Amino acid sequence: MTLTRDGGSLFSANMAGTLRLIVYLAIASVLMVLDHRGHWMGKVRYGAAIVVEPLYHLAGLPASGFRAARVAFADRRKLTEENKQLRVDLLLANARLNHMAAVSRQNKRLKKLLDTRRQLGMNVQLARVIDIDLGAFSHRLTLNAGAHQGVKVGQVVIDAHGIMGQVTQVLPGTCTVMLITDPDHAIPVTDTRTGLRTVAHGSHESGQLSLTTIPVSADVRVGDKLVSSGLGGRFPPGFPVATITHVEPQLSGMFLTARAKPSADMQRADEVLLLRDLAPPVGPPAPASVDGPPRALAPDAVGSSSTSARRSR
Repeated sequence: MTLTRDGGSLFSANMAGTLRLIVYLAIASVLMVLDHRGHWMGKVRYGAAIVVEPLYHLAGLPASGFRAARVAFADRRKLTEENKQLRVDLLLANARLNHMAAVSRQNKRLKKLLDTRRQLGMNVQLARVIDIDLGAFSHRLTLNAGAHQGVKVGQVVIDAHGIMGQVTQVLPGTCTVMLITDPDHAIPVTDTRTGLRTVAHGSHESGQLSLTTIPVSADVRVGDKLVSSGLGGRFPPGFPVATITHVEPQLSGMFLTARAKPSADMQRADEVLLLRDLAPPVGPPAPASVDGPPRALAPDAVGSSSTSARRSR
């Protein structure tokens, strides 16, 4: 017979545990049968559920919190990605819109140039601006047309609004244009209101022309339109040049000084027109012949003829 440490029988202990299990199973079976037939255990279960449910929720809090945190993090990351994609789409949309607006403005400028070309009825050449220099001492443009396209030094450059300048240097594929606002440039102009003729010089002030030889008695007002007078033959007459913006007397009191804003759009022109087949500029007259006696009666001629006669004798 097997004995335990305290002197009891191991078989007796196992039998006692088996009997308790049988008793518990019998009680459970009876309760299940009674509950199934009489439903008298429902209130007990309901009350037990009230007591146990908070404990159940408390035990599930870590899992619920982890699941909520994971969902929140996933939603935040998704929202961040969607927000980033929306910003990219917005930037692309704005870029396309700006590009379309730029193309629309370019088409309007080209239409104005073509209208100007038809209105002038002159032989002109379209060129595109590829570089611009509007520094303090130089106002120049570089065009994508040169000697290969038939461009020559001295050609007048205009846009849809007026005269811009003239070609000063020609390379095989490009040319350089001196703007009328360049400090070294001058253009003869006429006041359309009074017919006054004067000369408009470029200035160091950005985008301005200076008129410094206006008589004090001249009638010049702010808002007067200046057009090319055609004197000298370099610029054809009647093309818009500038509008008077300021008039004041000089310190000497002998002349008036005026400033004018060019009619052409110097800073935003993308395409320009070069005038062709214009008459060559009128230069200074040829030197007059020297007055005097006929060449046969000149002193040198008479002396040489006398000497030759003496030798023949």
